[in-house]
Amino acid sequence: MSEALVSSPGGVFAVLCAVAAGWFFIAQVTGWKLFQYVPPLIFIYATPVFLNNFGILPKASPVYAGLSEYLLSAFIVLMLIKVDFVSTVRIMGRGVLVMLMGTAGVVVGAVLSYLVVHRWLAPDAWTGVGALAGSWIGGTGNMAAVAEMLETPPEQFGLAVLADNVVYLVWLPLLLASRNVAERFNAWTGVSPERMQRIEAASAAVLGEERPAEMRDFIYLAAIAAGVTWICTLLAPVLFGHTARLAPPLLELTGGQVDLTVILSESAWRILLITTVALALSSTPVSRLPMATNLGTAMIYVFVAGMGARASLAGFAQAPAFLLGALLWIFIHGAFCVLGAKLLKVDVHSTAIASAANIGAAASAPIVAAFHRPSLVPVSILMALIGYAVGNYLGWMAGLLARAAVGQ
Repeated sequence: MSEALVSSPGGVFAVLCAVAAGWFFIAQVTGWKLFQYVPPLIFIYATPVFLNNFGILPKASPVYAGLSEYLLSAFIVLMLIKVDFVSTVRIMGRGVLVMLMGTAGVVVGAVLSYLVVHRWLAPDAWTGVGALAGSWIGGTGNMAAVAEMLETPPEQFGLAVLADNVVYLVWLPLLLASRNVAERFNAWTGVSPERMQRIEAASAAVLGEERPAEMRDFIYLAAIAAGVTWICTLLAPVLFGHTARLAPPLLELTGGQVDLTVILSESAWRILLITTVALALSSTPVSRLPMATNLGTAMIYVFVAGMGARASLAGFAQAPAFLLGALLWIFIHGAFCVLGAKLLKVDVHSTAIASAANIGAAASAPIVAAFHRPSLVPVSILMALIGYAVGNYLGWMAGLLARAAVGQ
């Protein structure tokens, strides 16, 4: 660690924050169109990779562990306390079920695509598949959380980030172009003409503007995030201890095929507990605190920079195979969305938004909604938050299923 140009914890953390801030600053002041196609996230991950491999940042630092243990936990809490299941289901109705069909498509696609390409990937590539599943079900925050649950190596996390952004360039134009076939698609699914009118009327009043944040709001948010993190971090080893005691009999019963300590590691228990508690808090007045989502999102980018700082360039030799699997995977997701729309008689606009809420999360769902039906922008944000709510659970499960499918 002393061989690095920047080795002190304070310095390492400052560099990671500067990298995250710097790329957003560049995007803001230059207005380059590049950032419309390649979002700052991929640069925020890639820059520390080079800083690490060229000796500027250390390969190991207490900062990296701190980001995983504390920052990750805090942004999960801040992102999930804003989830509003009731409003989303009330407005979108069957559109939410189409989104959940798309979510099922992500889980199934993870397994099928990994079966196809795993022979060209490292044995631990299933952890990267799980991280990418977390992103495609919810968002970048879920990617980071699932990566922690599955103990994803930084190189596999980097492949997930790369695939996420490359596939986004392919998938987003298709979602936008689907508006051109709205009449034929809606006739094929048999959607009621009155459906869109009802949705638009309900969506118009769903999201009021957040009140301006006051100093005490930040104190409340800090106390909630720290408190949930502390309690769940205390409980996780206790639950893992019970898991460890149950593991040997189950391992013997299944002939060595099911190891509970791998499925439910201490990290997995911690993230599952934090996710569940945060979702419970979303139904309380805590959900009305302003700026929680903004603060959580900012933390995600610093965490991603920290993952990049731990990665080796050698791991990216697997990129072509991983990308091939991701492209196959995304079209399986799309097929599930179309099937859901047909079975549930849902319009193309809601279907495209449902897919965007999965694959692109809160950053992309409003873009697709604005292009298809601007009146649906508010509810598209709510749908994306549902993806955040289930992403940690299902992304984790997708990774484990992919691993089991190939017997690793």
